Amino acid sequence: MSSVVAEAVREIGPGYGSECEVSDRPKRRSFTADYKLQVLKKADACSELGDVGALLRREGLWSSHLTTWRRERDRGSLITLGKKRGRKAKPVDPSAEEVSRLRKENEKLQKRLEQAEMIIDIQKKVASMLGIPLRSPESDGSDS
Repeated sequence: MSSVVAEAVREIGPGYGSECEVSDRPKRRSFTADYKLQVLKKADACSELGDVGALLRREGLWSSHLTTWRRERDRGSLITLGKKRGRKAKPVDPSAEEVSRLRKENEKLQKRLEQAEMIIDIQKKVASMLGIPLRSPESDGSDS
């Protein structure tokens, strides 16, 4: 009998079975909220003995699925199943972006002003040490 199997393998060829449907890592199944609610409705409608088992076999489910899904339905979390998780996005206010930009620009200009005032103070001190008279900004335009 082993020679028959070996002969069959030789006839099939060396590449047989390389296109396998089974993946290396199993993929976890996920079910939509609508599907879960439909299955729960069908399961709750079962009245004959063995109907729920037949439903589970037909759908390829376990009884623990029904237990978990019923618990989720009773808590109300099954309704919110399709919604995104995580923090809610803050509504974008168009004026908030402009206010933020203007605040940054204001801080930058304040720093430049402080730097310019410090340079002017140093120039005044150097001019007074060297005895150079400085004109005040008020007298610049009135002498002409």
